[in-house]
Amino acid sequence: MSGLVKPKKYDWKDSNLALFGSDTEKQVKKESAETEPAWKNAGKAPGLQIWRIVKFKVTHQPQDEYGKFYEGDSYIILNTYKEEDTNQLLYDVHFWIGKYSTQDEYGTAAYKTVELDTLLDDVPIQHREVMGHESALFKSYFSNITLLKGGADTGFRHVKPEEYQPRLLHVKGDRKSVTVKQVAMKRSTVTSDDVFILDKGLEIYQWNGANCNKDEKYKAVQYIQQIKSDRGGKPQVETYDENDNGNGFFDFMGEDEDDAEDDDSEFVDENQTPELYRLSDASGSLEFDKLKEGRVFKDDFNSKDVFILDQKKEVYVWVGKGASKSEIHNAMGYAHQYLQTTAHPLSPVTVVKEGKESMGFRTAIAA
Repeated sequence: MSGLVKPKKYDWKDSNLALFGSDTEKQVKKESAETEPAWKNAGKAPGLQIWRIVKFKVTHQPQDEYGKFYEGDSYIILNTYKEEDTNQLLYDVHFWIGKYSTQDEYGTAAYKTVELDTLLDDVPIQHREVMGHESALFKSYFSNITLLKGGADTGFRHVKPEEYQPRLLHVKGDRKSVTVKQVAMKRSTVTSDDVFILDKGLEIYQWNGANCNKDEKYKAVQYIQQIKSDRGGKPQVETYDENDNGNGFFDFMGEDEDDAEDDDSEFVDENQTPELYRLSDASGSLEFDKLKEGRVFKDDFNSKDVFILDQKKEVYVWVGKGASKSEIHNAMGYAHQYLQTTAHPLSPVTVVKEGKESMGFRTAIAA
């Protein structure tokens, strides 16, 4: 019997997302969107709604699971809110890609995001989010984000606490955003800079690194209290500080170097100079051209085309009011393809429409 094969991580070069938005693949009709059962109450009232892609189907995420994301899955997140002046419903729709989500899964999430956008009359602002590289807007929806190993078929939801496989959670962040991420359960994973939670089901240990901050400590306590509540208050909790003598926290740790965590630092781009690109079919065929580097101004955009503004930490796809159907349908696909050639392929991507730009986009360009 062959050993387990580790799933591929962010296989952008072979990704079917490169096709996302093409005329042949993405002729999404509102009529077909209306037949998707998952969209029955989508966007009807202000609030957050989350769906998970399970075996290519859109399934509702239970509300008590909001903020928890499995690295083997893809999700769709819809935030509905009202415009203060007109009381009109507005939307942000995100598709979130887990580190080990399959091409078919995140291709489905991407396609269904467009379908939901179509159902809501193209009002939503679309976003692409990648695990560990989420936008500030995405993070703002949750008091904390938990990134867990496994996928739809390996969740802990229906497992009794005494049957849990021990797991180590890394609590990291500041007052703006704290993320709880499941990491390899080995001694070298634990550092002095953050807080770690060892979850053994009926026994939970909080370990505070010497250099951790108060926000991480507070979030860890909150998270553990939620775990206890979910398990009927049964788990016993112990808290250790790094400088405590004789604590047994590390007795549960292994030293399996083959289980080392993947490092995403390779996706950090040291060059933070903005770049602007144009997607246009004015010549009779689609052409993707670089227009400039450096400061970008409002006058650099025109209504006839689609533009991609690369801010390095975030990428904006700006769709002009007069853009052709071909330009619109291929906009996100070209953004994906372009990002594959950069040192920051996992940056959040936001699609904005002329006249309905997001605050993030407006602050990124000069008047």
